[in-house]
Amino acid sequence: MALKQVHLVVRGRVQGVFFRASAQREAKRLGLTGWVRNRQDGSVEMCVEGDEEALKEIVAWAHRGPTAARVEKVDVRWRSYTGEFPDFRIET
Repeated sequence: MALKQVHLVVRGRVQGVFFRASAQREAKRLGLTGWVRNRQDGSVEMCVEGDEEALKEIVAWAHRGPTAARVEKVDVRWRSYTGEFPDFRIET
């Protein structure tokens, strides 16, 4: 099992459409840790850690988002695993 971290910035209609709550549910389903938050520019930012295969699944999910979202672009940056997150949280 290869542990990694991925940092995502999701752009489009992604605020006010339950993106953060849906991301949290998806991350927990996949056994991932980290956080998700809205940014002032209207995008959503995520930092997620866990098994590389599960991370690939949440990256694919982020390209779609929840039903009401309209994702236009996802910036993806892979990083080294840190183990700093005890769970997956919605940050304000």
